[in-house]
Amino acid sequence: MIVVGVDGSASALDAVRWAAMEAGRRRMPLRLVSSYQLSAGVAGVLDPGVLDVLREQGRRWLAEARDVADEAGVRTSIVLAPVPAVLLLVRESLDASLLVLGSRGFGGFTGLLIGSTAVALAGRAHCPMVVVRGEVPAHGPVVVGVDGLRDSEDAVAFAFAEASAQDADVVAVHVWHESLADAVLLGHPTPPDFDGAQQRAYETLAERLAGWQEKYPDVHVTREVVRDHPSEALLRYAEGARLVVVGTRGRGGVRGLVLGSTSQHLLQHAPCPVAVVRTEPDRE
Repeated sequence: MIVVGVDGSASALDAVRWAAMEAGRRRMPLRLVSSYQLSAGVAGVLDPGVLDVLREQGRRWLAEARDVADEAGVRTSIVLAPVPAVLLLVRESLDASLLVLGSRGFGGFTGLLIGSTAVALAGRAHCPMVVVRGEVPAHGPVVVGVDGLRDSEDAVAFAFAEASAQDADVVAVHVWHESLADAVLLGHPTPPDFDGAQQRAYETLAERLAGWQEKYPDVHVTREVVRDHPSEALLRYAEGARLVVVGTRGRGGVRGLVLGSTSQHLLQHAPCPVAVVRTEPDRE
């Protein structure tokens, strides 16, 4: 099952279209989810009829979203609940294969991708999360940020599976960053060995990709090792991509990818959909 958040915005409808296509490709049902509630500070002072208005508004949003999903010919169900949006989406993600959201919204999903709410959802969702933003090209590779440790393994697995299903290539990007200024500040007596660092980065990338090319022989892989800041490098490779994939606990080459500025930058500026894949609990 694929779950998509609905809030009446144009961005949410874009997410429904993307999710419906993905559901058709995976032969899965689509679940349209919306929430409504009054904040604790105003619930006791507003007319009780306001909640009925919000509920009816949610029903209209879901009806509109279902019309969009019906164009893809997928089986859909709807959920409308008077609970906070993040809690509802986390709950729905328990039984989902994929959680899909728009990049800009209002209503029950206001600010969902800005600040602490995005971090909370990325860290708590029980399935991969895709944020549909920018153009959704029919062609182009799946770009994946590859960590120096095993934390990115789930992201790599997701990227290969998506590329295979969509008959796309994978561009695996490992980013490393070390400067002469860093070496001086850390008190190293000699300048850093950039050539050696580059070679070690290639070896690290090869280790992280080991086995996946054998599992998906139909997927062509391009390996890219770059010395840069992670956000700038991944945004550059995202140009022309159909999807960019990152893990939730990036370190090393993509340190802080989800919990820091890099993830915020990617979610706000990527020219294509962004998939955030959480590390499985048994590896945390």
